[in-house]
Amino acid sequence: MPREYQRSSRVAQQLQRELSDLIRRQIKDPRVHMVTITQVDVSPDLKNAKILFSVLGAESPQPEAAAALNHAAGFLRHALGRILRLRSIPELHFIYDDSMDRAAHLDALIKKANADSHNWQKKTQ
Repeated sequence: MPREYQRSSRVAQQLQRELSDLIRRQIKDPRVHMVTITQVDVSPDLKNAKILFSVLGAESPQPEAAAALNHAAGFLRHALGRILRLRSIPELHFIYDDSMDRAAHLDALIKKANADSHNWQKKTQ
């Protein structure tokens, strides 16, 4: 029977907390001003971490934020090494999480469909 909480998921949760704090306090690049870490996936061997992020607001496009975060990955990894008690810190790979954009798009489509349905019902009465 597998354990309920695997080590990789515990490490992922800790990485998410620490990276959010480090990005907010240590990174001064304006391209990552409104970045939110949405999810961290760590490989079972703890050598690689895929960090999904979103950008709030329109002032910082996601390709620039991804480039800035991947450029700062070495600095962040070094800072994590001082904070976490791990034998080795995973390689950090930042990937833009577009699920918020897709959810907003679907929400707009649903609202439009509901409005169209409501208007159609008024015309038929």
